[in-house]
This record gives sequence, C-alpha cells and structure tokens, in this order.
Amino acid sequence: MNYGRDDAYEHNYIFFFDQEPIHLNIHMATFEQVVKLNKDIYSGCYWERNNGSYKMLGKIPRPPDFVAPGYLVTSELNSENVDAVCEQFKWKPLYYFFHGWAALDWYRGYDRTFLITPAKDRKITRTFIAPNRIVAGERRHRLEMLYHIFKNRMLDNHISCPVICPAENISIYDAVKPLVSKYPDIESVFAEQQLPINFAGETNHPMHSCWLSLFDESAESLLYLVTETVYTGRRHHLTEKTFKPIALGMPFVIVGTRGSLEYLRSYGFRTFEGIWDESYDQAEDSVRIKRIASLLRSLDELPVEAKQDLFDQAQEVIEHNWKHFYNGEFEAVLWEELQEMLNGIKSSS
Repeated sequence: MNYGRDDAYEHNYIFFFDQEPIHLNIHMATFEQVVKLNKDIYSGCYWERNNGSYKMLGKIPRPPDFVAPGYLVTSELNSENVDAVCEQFKWKPLYYFFHGWAALDWYRGYDRTFLITPAKDRKITRTFIAPNRIVAGERRHRLEMLYHIFKNRMLDNHISCPVICPAENISIYDAVKPLVSKYPDIESVFAEQQLPINFAGETNHPMHSCWLSLFDESAESLLYLVTETVYTGRRHHLTEKTFKPIALGMPFVIVGTRGSLEYLRSYGFRTFEGIWDESYDQAEDSVRIKRIASLLRSLDELPVEAKQDLFDQAQEVIEHNWKHFYNGEFEAVLWEELQEMLNGIKSSS
C-alpha cells in the first residue's frame, strides 16, 4: 500500500505475490486494489535533482486512465496467468523461487537428526506415501489422484484423505461432483471409502508444511507422491512439498504442472528417469494424472523385493539431491537468481 509523500521521489512500486499461485478468477480484485492504492506515484510530478537528492517542483494533471509503473514479483515461472495480469495492469514481471528459500529455512537441521532412517537401513514394504489435506477448490486435482488410487485398489499404502476439506469447508462428496463429467463413477468410488483416512496418531489432518514428519511411513515407502498446489495451465510453480522427499532421502513422483520435473532439474536436482517412466511429466493436463496413476499401479503390482531393488537403484540420485539441498549448492543457485531479479529492478529504475 502506498501512502505517498510530496518530499519523496517515488518512481515505481513493487508488489510481492510470491507465495501462492495466481488464480485469475480469485485474485483480480486484489490486483485492481493494488493499482488503486498506487495511483499517486510520480508521473504527475516534476522534480529537480540537487546533490543526489530530489526536490519536487510541482504537479501536472494525469489522464484518467493513468497507471502507475509497477513490478509484480511472483514465484511462477513462464506463467500464462502472470502474463495476463502484467498485460492488463502494465506491470513488469519479476520472478524468484520463493518456495526454494522457504524449504531451505523450514527443513534446515534435519540432515543432522536421528529421525530420518539412513537409506541403507530402510526396508521398503509400501509403494508410496500420499498425504492429502486441502483437496477442494483450486486443488481438486488431488481428488482426481485419490480417485485413481481408490479405483485401482492401491490402498496398501500410506494415504491420508479428509472427509471435509479444511480450507474450503466442503465435504469430499460434494467436492467431487464437478468431476463427474470426467469420471462418471467418481461419486461411487469415494462413497466406498471409509473417510476420513488419517495417518497413525493423527486426527483432523494437521498442517505439516513447515516441518518434516511421517518419518516411519516415509522410511518404508518406495516413493513420495507429491500432489503439488498447482496442476493445470502453462506455468511452473513448485512449493515446499516437492522438497520434502528430497530432505527425507526419498524418490518422488510429482503431480504438478506440465514440465515440473524439467523445471526442478533446472535448479540442479536430478529425477528418476531410467528407474521408472517419467514421460508423464510432458503429458497434457487432461491425461497426466492418468499417466501417473498407471505408473503407480505398475509399481504397486511389483513384489516387495522388486520395490526394494528400485529403491536401491535410486540411491545415487537420492544422495545427489540430498547433498545439493543441504550442502549449499541449491542455495547458491537461488542466491544468484535473487540477485539477478534485484539487479533487474535497479537497472530499470
């Protein structure tokens, strides 16, 4: 919010929307308010500079459609939604990986804890762990993923699912109704489940974002099924969820936007192509979850010994990712990116 001062040279503003993804149907009113609150910025003033400081000499009328110059900082890369917002409000887009910094902060110190079972001591008995908390509204893709898990009877895994979405305050049985056109039997599939499904020792699906947890469940699972915040559209937006399996020393499959694995690799991490099929990452939105479900089903049908063998094959990638996260290499990439963003502001101011 800009309060403005006549003795200060205000020449732009910077709006940080760098934690949550942009949803045009939800956030346009917020952006309109930002523009409204910053309309008094400098293009209606003329200034004299003297010894490094500015003195305002007067004001000139502005046209009614005046838009103050601004920057929009997000954690979405190559985003069609960011493009649309910046085009409408004449903002300059800026990007840095906020959630990378958040994960480094939230998960620091776990590399020195006894809570995470060393890879050599793990006995893999399950295919995946799949935590689910907010599953309605803009995160309904998590219900799609659960539909495939339930329908394909992949229930001998570590899964959680609420009966009331804690964010939208809507029952799961109502939340799946918009998906009936895509999955005609989705209501009956969810009706067959004994919901809610909680992890051992938990009730009401507590928020786990800012710490690691579920250590025992993770230690016996082949992979972590990351159901990211965003699934559809052209954009890259990964969150701390993706870094949980990395910090836990696990393989992962990401239910995210198209190219999420490629995006993660651009920061120096490795994924698991060659151990299992990762072609799902480049599939269209309409089929990507189905491809992931097919992969999970093929892994779930393997005998325990084969799952253990896959986990052992993944050790080189797991170790690389763990060291990249905890030994400073990832932070160095993020720092260079952040400096580039800040220098972009400085050079155009």
